[in-house]
Amino acid sequence: MDDSEAKSAGRIEPASDLSEIAAQCAVSNLLNVAAQLAGLAEDLKALSSKPIEPIPTLAELDDQPEPGFSGTI
Repeated sequence: MDDSEAKSAGRIEPASDLSEIAAQCAVSNLLNVAAQLAGLAEDLKALSSKPIEPIPTLAELDDQPEPGFSGTI
């Protein structure tokens, strides 16, 4: 990059400033992830208080007579 390109690109940040910006971005991202994990923990806590109801399998559904069918023709 020559001088004219550097001037048109704007101010060039020193490496220490870029490191500081990268560190701030990393901290911000970690805080976002922590907030999402906290929300997931609350969701899991709410779900854990609800009883688990078994879901019938296909085999169990096949064993059930159809509603309205008496078994005779």
